[in-house]
Amino acid sequence: MNERDRLFLGPLVRALVVFLTMASLTACAGFDFSRSRGPEVRPLTVSGALGQIDSTRDASLRLVIEGLDADTGGRPDRALASYQRAVRVDPTNPFAYLALARHHLENGSLDEADAFLGQTRALFENGQGLGDDVDVWGIGLRAGIDRARGLDERADQRFEAARTLSPEIWADEHLSSAELR
Repeated sequence: MNERDRLFLGPLVRALVVFLTMASLTACAGFDFSRSRGPEVRPLTVSGALGQIDSTRDASLRLVIEGLDADTGGRPDRALASYQRAVRVDPTNPFAYLALARHHLENGSLDEADAFLGQTRALFENGQGLGDDVDVWGIGLRAGIDRARGLDERADQRFEAARTLSPEIWADEHLSSAELR
């Protein structure tokens, strides 16, 4: 490379480096590096699950909805009875166990919440599948159980994962009966 080419290419290379640096900074300016997010999902609610399997499942789901309404209305004993009836009608309904897990977590029965959440996961895996639209419930409830047990680091990680999937549900780190309904 001769002196004339070196004199010409030097400023051109510097200008190109400055341009590319500015372009990358501009492109990244709107990105929140503190939280990478995947695609948000629309969680499958109990009401949304109606009509997907059969009439027995639908009858059980309606009992779960009655229980969620009772929980919303501040009648936890009535809610628990509805969830238990839902399990008797269809022992393979994962939403009945999910509602029981939520109910027990809200009422401080962590061992029961943990057991029902495990049953929920097994039923979803063996039945209709475990996708993000239903897994988001379990991730958040598991985080709630961890938080109640004082496992804050693990709870923070799981709540972050749940918020990534469904920020409108898990922003407050609480699953209300109305949200699951």
